[in-house]
Amino acid sequence: MLNNDVLRSLRYLLNVNDSKLEALCRLADYPVDPGLISACLLREDEAGYRACSDVLLAHVLEGLVFHKRGRDDSRPRQAVEKRLSNNIVLKKLRVAFELRDDDIQAILQAADLPMTKAELGALFRAPGHRHYRECGDQILRNFLRGLTQRERAQA
Repeated sequence: MLNNDVLRSLRYLLNVNDSKLEALCRLADYPVDPGLISACLLREDEAGYRACSDVLLAHVLEGLVFHKRGRDDSRPRQAVEKRLSNNIVLKKLRVAFELRDDDIQAILQAADLPMTKAELGALFRAPGHRHYRECGDQILRNFLRGLTQRERAQA
């Protein structure tokens, strides 16, 4: 999935404006140029479109974790990923929304993409692990759709 698509989905999921996404970046100690988020949210064929970098999306996700769960200053900060994969995006969302395996299974079931615990566990394994499985675009897209339904129903 393109980073821009993930950013658009997050904006819709959180039901926030562009300045709130910029605030999430600032929570992760990443200053964003004014208008960058807005440019990343445009469609590719629109004037002013900019591709969302892995670094920008990683900081938005990190800021989302801090926003939802708070920052733990007693622990050393981990470096933000320079290269994002769908698996990393899925992990960050899992942490931010404090989701357990059962929650993720229910979210994917609601999005018409049921998965077993073993299939789900493979998505969260380290890339070198023999049971590691790449998170495809369809899985991430359906997860974001299901998470949006869940969050909007709770709001």
